[in-house]
Amino acid sequence: MKKFLFIILLLACYASAQAQKTAQIIDWKVLAKVDFVDKYFPDFEAWYLIPKFQEEVRALDQKPIIIKGYVIPMDVEGGEYALSAYPFSACFFCGGAGPESVIKLELAEKTERFQTDDIITFSGTLELNDSDVDNFNYILKNCRPLKK
Repeated sequence: MKKFLFIILLLACYASAQAQKTAQIIDWKVLAKVDFVDKYFPDFEAWYLIPKFQEEVRALDQKPIIIKGYVIPMDVEGGEYALSAYPFSACFFCGGAGPESVIKLELAEKTERFQTDDIITFSGTLELNDSDVDNFNYILKNCRPLKK
């Protein structure tokens, strides 16, 4: 029985390592390859900037990626965080950066708490959002921290 459990553990570790190998390491310059156009939303009676992702970015949709950035807590108790190309003082929410410089993190496990401006590398599946104005343009689904 111990031998069987050991083999299962080895297979799980191997699968995790393989998943990380197939993930593409990207930097924020790639995600900056997006243009924005104004679109009117009658339900909100407002104009919003809608992203038009360039081909290189569209090719990453629903693909595993690895990216490093600054953690921005949104709701620590609820386990909601964003990852930014810039520290909090210069991020999209507080500084002059654009929406292409932040990713909403949807953590696979919400057990760890992160601090503002922790520099962490995350892996997960990138989702592009060009229609839901209540969400980020980039969402990293089922993500996990790799380094702290």
